[in-house]
Amino acid sequence: MGRIIHHIVHKFGFEVNTFICAALVDMYAKCGVIDDARKLFDMMTDKDLTTWTVMIGAYAACNNAPESLVLFDQMQECGIVPDKISMVTVVNACAKLGAMNKAKSIHDLIQKQHHSLDVILGTAMIDMYAKCGSIDAARDIFEKMREKNVITWSTMIAAYGYHGQGRKALDLFPLMSTNRIKPNKITFVSLLYACSHSGLVQEGLKIFSLMQEKYFIEPDVKHYTCMVDLLGRAGKLDQALDLIENMKVEKDVGLWSALLSSCRIYNHVEMAQKAAESLLEIQPQNPSHYVMLSNIYAKAGKWENMAKIRAQMTNKNLKKTPGFTWVETQNKVHKFSSGDHSHCESKEIYEKLRSLIQKLVVSGYVPDTDFVLHDVDEKLKLGNLYAHSEKLAVAYGLISTPERTVIRLTKNLRVCGDCHTFMKFVSVVEQREIVVRDAKRFHHVREGVCSCGDYW
Repeated sequence: MGRIIHHIVHKFGFEVNTFICAALVDMYAKCGVIDDARKLFDMMTDKDLTTWTVMIGAYAACNNAPESLVLFDQMQECGIVPDKISMVTVVNACAKLGAMNKAKSIHDLIQKQHHSLDVILGTAMIDMYAKCGSIDAARDIFEKMREKNVITWSTMIAAYGYHGQGRKALDLFPLMSTNRIKPNKITFVSLLYACSHSGLVQEGLKIFSLMQEKYFIEPDVKHYTCMVDLLGRAGKLDQALDLIENMKVEKDVGLWSALLSSCRIYNHVEMAQKAAESLLEIQPQNPSHYVMLSNIYAKAGKWENMAKIRAQMTNKNLKKTPGFTWVETQNKVHKFSSGDHSHCESKEIYEKLRSLIQKLVVSGYVPDTDFVLHDVDEKLKLGNLYAHSEKLAVAYGLISTPERTVIRLTKNLRVCGDCHTFMKFVSVVEQREIVVRDAKRFHHVREGVCSCGDYW
């Protein structure tokens, strides 16, 4: 329908109208046809602030935050001065990318233009700093805001949650009542998530009851997912399964994935099969479900079962989601995949990695080949393990940033257990703090200790 309207616009010569063209760019972007949106955007001779903002937001929405930030810089080079709406858009893009240097430069621009920290911009900045790895900067913005709504409070609580500071998240909750802010469903999702990632089982159970009994909020599938995750991480798998079987709301992918993830931690093969079967009924074409069950079988030594799962993936032409790690150095973001040799400094990266591993082994690091779950030669396993994207990114961070500065990584998947151990040893040997944002949470690794307490 959008294309038909575009044809009519073209037929009557309305493409010269900036407002109509911006609306068409927005339409293509929201329909997920980002290439057509960009093509139309590039054809426009007269782009106003609204058009730039729409295109910047479109790239952020389709998970291409780097291009959002490139466009934002180009907009300013063209003499377009951003307003508060465009600043919120680019702040959200920066949050998705997790680039701290860019976050600071955006904050400087906001201060330079004297934009007030209203509810929308302030809340977006809390989220940006938290997702760029600085919970202290997020809290500073929170404290400076004169007006806060329930979304602001929930965002700050969620930030403490994925940084593994569950106690601080819970401490904020009673302050909401003091400030006459009534919690909503999102607030309780944030609280339960915080409890889950900090191992606060009793506190989570109490919050879950309080939500229903005091605030009369009926739990939806997101609340149940947090509870399953909370119980599962703590090893209470039977309680987690009972909760799933007795819940009245419709079960979704996130719920069963939480149970399957816990089954992997505790190697509960039978329950993992049940969770995986339920997942595959809902999403038969999602390769991650097959991969996780395959890995559970491999860890348990059930090679025949693993082979069957791999065969199913082959027959369905499904491929594992590739793992990528981004590292921010000198105000640029560099991307690595496992076994990557595409970087212009690849030779130096691998040389650094080899010498680094030798130092770590002397310090007591023992590679955990359980995280290369294939029935292959042990030497080949080590080779695969040493070339993980996280390790390559750390090695590049070490050779491209000044000594004793923080190395910041972003991983699109959950960081692997061996890479987690590797980073703890690196933090001691190289005297560096490493901040890792993975698909689940943040890890602040300093002096051989991670903020997650090895509970993630």
